[in-house]
Amino acid sequence: MSFFKGSPRRRSNNDMEARGSPSGGELIDEDESSSDPFDITSTKNASIERLRRWRQAALVLNASRRFRYTLDLKRAEERKQRLRTVRVHVEAIRAANLFKAGVAPENGTAKPPPTPSGDFGIGQEHLALTSRDHNVSSLQEYGGVKGLSDLLKTNLEKGIQGDEPDLQKRRNAFGSNTYPRKKGRSFWMFLWEAWQDLTLIILMVAAVASLALGIKTEGIKEGWYDGGSIAFAVILVIVVTAVSDYKQSLQFQNLNEEKRNIHMEVIRGGRRIEISIYDIVVGDVVPLNIGDQVPADGVLISGHSLAVDESSMTGESKIVHKDSKDPFLMSGCKIADGSGTMLVTSVGINTEWGMLMASISEDTGEETPLQVRLNGVATFIGMVGLSVAVSVLVVLLVRYFTGHTKDTNGNKQFQAGKTKLGDAIDGAIKIVTVAVTIVVVAVPEGLPLAVTLTLAYSMRKMMADKALVRRLSACETMGSATTICSDKTGTLTLNKMAVVEAYVGEKKVDSPENKSELSPLVSSLLIEGIAQNTNGSVYVPEGDGDVEVSGSPTEKAILSWGLKLGMSFEAIRSESSVIQVFPFNSEKKRGGVALKLPDGQVHIHWKGAAEIVLASCTRFIDATDQLVAMDEDKDPCRPGVKGAVQLCQNAGVKVRMVTGDNIQTAKAIALEAGILDSTVDATEPNLIEGPVFRALSDAERENVADKISVMGRSSPNDKLLLVQALRKKGHVVAVTGDGTNDAPALHEADIGLAMGIAGTEVAKESSDIIILDDNFASVVKVVRWGRSVYANIQKFIQFQLTVNVAALIINVVAAVSSGAVPLNAVQLLWVNLIMDTLGALALATEPPTDHLMHRPPVGRREPLITNIMWRNLLIQALYQVIVLLILHFQGRSLLNLEQYGSDRANKMKNTLIFNSFVLCQVFNEFNARKPDELNIFKGITKNYLFMGIVGLTIVLQVLIIEFLGKFTTTVKLNWSQWLISVIIGFMSWPLAVVGKLIPVPETPLSKFFHRGRRT
Repeated sequence: MSFFKGSPRRRSNNDMEARGSPSGGELIDEDESSSDPFDITSTKNASIERLRRWRQAALVLNASRRFRYTLDLKRAEERKQRLRTVRVHVEAIRAANLFKAGVAPENGTAKPPPTPSGDFGIGQEHLALTSRDHNVSSLQEYGGVKGLSDLLKTNLEKGIQGDEPDLQKRRNAFGSNTYPRKKGRSFWMFLWEAWQDLTLIILMVAAVASLALGIKTEGIKEGWYDGGSIAFAVILVIVVTAVSDYKQSLQFQNLNEEKRNIHMEVIRGGRRIEISIYDIVVGDVVPLNIGDQVPADGVLISGHSLAVDESSMTGESKIVHKDSKDPFLMSGCKIADGSGTMLVTSVGINTEWGMLMASISEDTGEETPLQVRLNGVATFIGMVGLSVAVSVLVVLLVRYFTGHTKDTNGNKQFQAGKTKLGDAIDGAIKIVTVAVTIVVVAVPEGLPLAVTLTLAYSMRKMMADKALVRRLSACETMGSATTICSDKTGTLTLNKMAVVEAYVGEKKVDSPENKSELSPLVSSLLIEGIAQNTNGSVYVPEGDGDVEVSGSPTEKAILSWGLKLGMSFEAIRSESSVIQVFPFNSEKKRGGVALKLPDGQVHIHWKGAAEIVLASCTRFIDATDQLVAMDEDKDPCRPGVKGAVQLCQNAGVKVRMVTGDNIQTAKAIALEAGILDSTVDATEPNLIEGPVFRALSDAERENVADKISVMGRSSPNDKLLLVQALRKKGHVVAVTGDGTNDAPALHEADIGLAMGIAGTEVAKESSDIIILDDNFASVVKVVRWGRSVYANIQKFIQFQLTVNVAALIINVVAAVSSGAVPLNAVQLLWVNLIMDTLGALALATEPPTDHLMHRPPVGRREPLITNIMWRNLLIQALYQVIVLLILHFQGRSLLNLEQYGSDRANKMKNTLIFNSFVLCQVFNEFNARKPDELNIFKGITKNYLFMGIVGLTIVLQVLIIEFLGKFTTTVKLNWSQWLISVIIGFMSWPLAVVGKLIPVPETPLSKFFHRGRRT
């Protein structure tokens, strides 16, 4: 089938190969031609070269930390190389087998008998050789699949016994279906990486030099304070940073485990049960259906039109058909078509897939568009901060060595020919320390990392909301979604079906389970078709246990109906032999089976979409007992779907239903779900059929796409065409899907959402997010979380830039005018800790609110710093600069500090400035929670982390002022001075309220600058 040459198969391949470039059928990436290296609206299919460009353009102080949660380009290349090696090995084995098959040996040599392993008649070594070499002759010598199953003590119909002793014996003999994983980084690795910051290294060197000079000139008792306090502050910053990063990494590790834990059906003790892929053992009998992943190496027991995509192992998108001539199945491959059952022969590290997984580092990382943009913001701010720091350094050094810098008593700190060399060096070191600390504060290293912090938090919370994020970028992209193309079955409806009506003998039967209303011929034909034309199963336990029906919701509904009609599942299946099976897929929309009866008759049973099956009929039987029954499944709308659809529409997100069902069914569900407001809306082009849409030209499809609310009788290709048309119109498109053939649309969409229950492994692998409960309401929660990620980052940016601007201006103005800075190195490091790590923890973990769903979607090219944010941060920064500079220049007289003596008065003034500055940030942290709302306390009691961090900051600030003065060069403050500091900080609240009443233009400031450049 030509379909499999497209993107879904290559998607899994690209996942392994560091998300390679998009296939030829996709939209051209505008980012590739952008001159701004940080302007990447989607990293989903960005080229390696494009990703390398922004890394080279970023101003980075600590590369190992800054790029920790981005795609590791070097590892991605290594992974590609290892994949090539494995694929060459697989192809070599295949070529050798073809050669052997072509050259028959003249004198065949007898194969040695299999070596027993424990309780089993064959050992792992012989099993692995047979599987890896795809050696059919070796398999035949063991007696074929039946002989191999006997050696493994497996019943091909009922599977293994499956109790704990049996499972343990198999694990001991053949291993478990796991592979050695590289251990996650230890805490000490994070500590080491935190040390790599260039500015912190310079500060530590300065601290050591200051420590040595201080001890030499003042003795060890007093001389260690200056250097020791800087060293202690640097170590504190490093430890807190490492702890925060380590906790984030643990969260990502747990989420990665969830992503890898696939659940499969196996047959054990005659019943189908669902288990983790890690619990599969050698000897298990595994049913395989279209879209499944092959969970281990094995051999085909039986199959019907079974086609396997081996591209994940061979690199070729060619589909391989499996039968008795080529029965070997490789772990990690996908079922492209058909169905069958396999006998597991090798698991875990004994498979090619297991060896591949063990040899590569699984997590090569991934960056998100917001992360890239924030690196751009951090680079710009860092450049400004670096320039300011250099200016301060030059000014202070010039003033110092020209004798313009005076101490608190008015004496020159440096006099040429008189000042001792040690004192001069000590003075210069203090100036360098202040300048370097300004760089620490000015370059927001933590800004891009705040994205990973809020994403880690959001992903953990989204798991509780039944959404598993497979790609970080999807989490934030959902905040920009303008339309959601949703399936009907399962997503909008319950996916729980029951046969409620049957049409028999030209009349409707309201109680289809009432066998008396059906003639014996009709009843026997129905029961035969239900029992034989199914991928489901019926397990009847011994004793009085309940009958267990397994399979898809449709299969369960039909099998349950058969049981009510008196069907004996196993007995009916044994009465006839299967000649041919025609597996169901979403392209044909029907599935069938041809049976040979004992008397030689052949019966063919079909089931599928009503219009497809009816179109195949040439005759029907009337009430005289010549009849083919037609049945209808009732799939009720999920509770809460209408409210969820309404919430999306209020948020500016249009919900479109794309279904393979006939147009009347689609219309009824759309009206019930609120996608269509009334029957008046149910006309073209709001309501359209897939074939009609498919027949339009590209330009016509683009014009119609915006208006479509419901598409019925659609094929997977119609869904793909709709997604492409919507994206060309500028929409950010989210798509839900569950079938294998949904993979192209899931891949093409900005956000692919696969169903966790009904979804195939192919669909899940092509998706960005898995909806674990198959519920549309969970999709809406994902939209809320996506918007929350963006909003939280904006809160953090506003808070951090306020601190940046205020700290820089205060120190620059003070340095230029007086030659001294009110905030020293240790104090600035504490401010940096509040601003970077603690600030990110407090603001980046705000839970989403309903307010987010009353806004339009966030445009992907909208500025990160909005006009509202500029207004808020400039008002706060200006207030802090004015008040603290007044204190710097006039504080001694205004606060009547002269009475304490010059030196102490100066220390009290600087302590008050430092205390007020920190408290301003604490109060402003509340303002940052609600940038565009007057009530900044709304929902604050629910955010325990925010309250805890604010409380911790205040407690530590009190300890610093009152007890750690020797380290921070501060003095104790009395209650009135504390009150002044609190009042200065508190004033930011009423000031924020007044500021929010000032209107701002809707046009972003950046556009005004662009216009200015043009003119």
